[in-house]
Amino acid sequence: MPGFTTCGPNEVMVVSGLGYKNSKLIPGGCKFVWPFLQRVQKLSLNLMTLAIESPNVYTRWGVAVSVTGIAQVKVQGQNHDMLAAACELFLGKHEREICNVAMQTLEGHQRAIMGDMTVEEIYRDRKKFSKAVFEVASSDLVNMGICVVSYTIAQVSDDEGYLKSLGKGRTAEVKRDARIGEADAQRDAGIKISVAEERRMASRYANDIQIAKSQRDYDLKKASYDMEVNTRKAQSELAYALQAAKTKQKIKDEQMQIRVIERTRQIELQEQEILRRERELEAQVRKPAEAEKFRLEKIANANKIRVIMEAEGEAEAIRVKGEAEAFAIEAKAKAEAEQMAKKADAWKDYQESAMIDMVLETLPKITAEISAPLCHAKKITMVASGKGEIGASRLTGEVISIVAKIPDIVENLTGINLSKSIKHSKRRT
Repeated sequence: MPGFTTCGPNEVMVVSGLGYKNSKLIPGGCKFVWPFLQRVQKLSLNLMTLAIESPNVYTRWGVAVSVTGIAQVKVQGQNHDMLAAACELFLGKHEREICNVAMQTLEGHQRAIMGDMTVEEIYRDRKKFSKAVFEVASSDLVNMGICVVSYTIAQVSDDEGYLKSLGKGRTAEVKRDARIGEADAQRDAGIKISVAEERRMASRYANDIQIAKSQRDYDLKKASYDMEVNTRKAQSELAYALQAAKTKQKIKDEQMQIRVIERTRQIELQEQEILRRERELEAQVRKPAEAEKFRLEKIANANKIRVIMEAEGEAEAIRVKGEAEAFAIEAKAKAEAEQMAKKADAWKDYQESAMIDMVLETLPKITAEISAPLCHAKKITMVASGKGEIGASRLTGEVISIVAKIPDIVENLTGINLSKSIKHSKRRT
């Protein structure tokens, strides 16, 4: 039954038979195929990895070495001629057979290149060796439709220890150079460490000196700033105290001004009150008194006129009566004058006695006047030292003490000693 046949991208499909003079190569795709009339075959395009071993191959100087190379090869599916050659050679064969053909070809070229090179060249310049094998093998494999994708040396060894001995010399050289380099490095390191330590100590000392200078500058500036701050603080405190004193004085001045204003207001109020009272007194007393005075003057004038009018008729009687009264007054005055003259004469004879009599008559009145404030006092506080009398007896003693000083006062005023005069009077009697 006819139908479509497909192949993947890693395969090439070869169609031959009816309708084709030459086989149709289809790498990765599909094709309509007639069974029994057309034939379809497939060839793998997968990448094949080959381990190419060449044991004990003698190099240019006759040293046998073994080399193992790794190659990746594949059937070229992009080039039609190479694909046609590969199909012609390998179509219908298994992939192992294709690998075997490619590996033998590569192994032969690898041996040939190893024979033309020394062990040192193979060991040290592997890239050159790989490139030579790749170029020589690729030219033969291309004719088979196979391309070499990559080739590299995996391992180089020998059974005689040649590579090991070669490595020992180099290793010894390397170790020698390493020891020399280490010694030089230690020497240089010691020198550099000493120089670095010297520089470090110099830097440290310079830093310590700079720190000390900075500390000194800091201390000096701090002391200067502290002195300035303390000065400003003291000035501020003094200014505050001065301002406080000024403020207090100003407050006192304001208070005194307020008191002066209050006193002035009080005086003004008192003056207003006095003025008001004067006006009130004038309204209540003076005006009525003046009115009463005016009324009384009018009444007195009227009475005067009336008396004058009446007196005109009674003038004679009044004259007679006046003469009688004048005579009586004259007689009375003469009597009183005679009495006063007699009394004066008596006082001339009894001056001290009269004075004593007057003093004695006046003494109770003086005593009453002295004790009057005490009689009107509501409370009396007496202070005593604890000696002498206290209470009412002391109060009486105080009054008597004051009265006892009266003779001294009389003597100072009149020159009369009452005590002596009284004793003299008693002796005469």
